[in-house]
Amino acid sequence: MFVRNALRIALVAAPLICSTAQAQLFRAYLSVAGNDGNPCTLQAPCRLLPAAMNAVASGGEVWMLDSANYNTATVNVAKSVSILAVPGVVGSVVATGGPAIHITGAELTVALRNLVIGPVVTLPAGTVGVQMDSSDSVLTVENSLIANLAEDGIRVEGVGSLKVANTTLRNNGFYAISLNDGAHAAISGTQMLNNVAGGVYAGNSIGSLTTTASIFESVISGGTDGVLADNGAADATARISIRRSTIKKTQHGMSSVADVGTAEVNVGRSLIVDNDNGWDQSGAGATIRTLGNNQMRGNAGSLGILTPLAPQ
Repeated sequence: MFVRNALRIALVAAPLICSTAQAQLFRAYLSVAGNDGNPCTLQAPCRLLPAAMNAVASGGEVWMLDSANYNTATVNVAKSVSILAVPGVVGSVVATGGPAIHITGAELTVALRNLVIGPVVTLPAGTVGVQMDSSDSVLTVENSLIANLAEDGIRVEGVGSLKVANTTLRNNGFYAISLNDGAHAAISGTQMLNNVAGGVYAGNSIGSLTTTASIFESVISGGTDGVLADNGAADATARISIRRSTIKKTQHGMSSVADVGTAEVNVGRSLIVDNDNGWDQSGAGATIRTLGNNQMRGNAGSLGILTPLAPQ
């Protein structure tokens, strides 16, 4: 009797144990031949990102095994996770009617690697490639392509950190990268090409915040502003620093705008070439500083003054 009861209890508990194990996978797998009813293991992969997000543990990884699209609507991310396509594979995430990937929650660590993010021409246009509504979260985007979105390629709202490396953002309707109200970004080895509003925006609408971007060994080409530090709040600072980078063929290569608070653009060892205006400074709190070791040529004009910046 004891053995029979123990077996009955084990059989009843087994689905619960399996369900718990599936929800705690360190690594969840997606495949073009997968099924969302599967446990998202290597032997039985899932098909779409929402299923993998349900299966993976916080701090785990989602691997895309084949070249395919892996979502049908916005992928909501509310846990720490790395999402990546394996080398040689095109892992596509589409934006239809909203962001392709929307990161919400506090103190998350999210990484996106080797992804292609864009719209589908036969479906309603998407808005943003990756949006993070941040409360001290960290987002890393590496070796990816984000293109042809109606609005920003990457948008961060609130206090949080963004790292972008070896990525191309092109032909988006607003900025390649938009940082707002306390966001911080480190951008390296990245191409920002023909985005309508421009390359990098850093701005504040709330006081007592600092929003910053550091741009290193990157290229910005086309659009209204190569970079724009835009401060609209008292006691706040918007700052963009550029080093060993190129800004070309924009309307305003470097723009700093602040009627209140502080907006700064700092530039060193960079090419600012063939822009309608090499720089545009506007407002009592706006400054554009140069180390004096830049190449600024072929620009049709400039608005405002450059302030020499002594090497540190």
